[in-house]
Amino acid sequence: MGIVQDLLSPATGVLGPVVTKLLDFIPDPAARAQAEAAAYKEAADRMRQLDLAQMDVNKAEAASDSVFVAGWRPFIGWVCGAALAYQYIAMPVSVWLAGLALGHAIAPPPTLDDQLTTVLLGLLGLGGLRTLEKVKGVK
Repeated sequence: MGIVQDLLSPATGVLGPVVTKLLDFIPDPAARAQAEAAAYKEAADRMRQLDLAQMDVNKAEAASDSVFVAGWRPFIGWVCGAALAYQYIAMPVSVWLAGLALGHAIAPPPTLDDQLTTVLLGLLGLGGLRTLEKVKGVK
């Protein structure tokens, strides 16, 4: 099953219970299967339309000469990268080096929030939906 079926499935989807309830009103199994396939196709078509619309927005943003329109994604990426470098490389290494130089442990500088990895995974598109697609075998 693809992401559309997962969205509509009763076990994992948001719309699944509603679709299942509506399909239960169709007594003929063949007609019910046909209606279910039509619902999946309609949902897939709408999701494809949303993806294409988002791609158009992304293209328009990337083509803009304004740094406030085209530059926000790279800015967020650089800020997140700098924050990760500070949190996981610069701060621990500086504390270690200072401890070596002074001969005793020092108080570490402030750390960033632990939610940094969550933000990075979202920026990289490694959230749960893509993982679900991979598990289901979607390319």
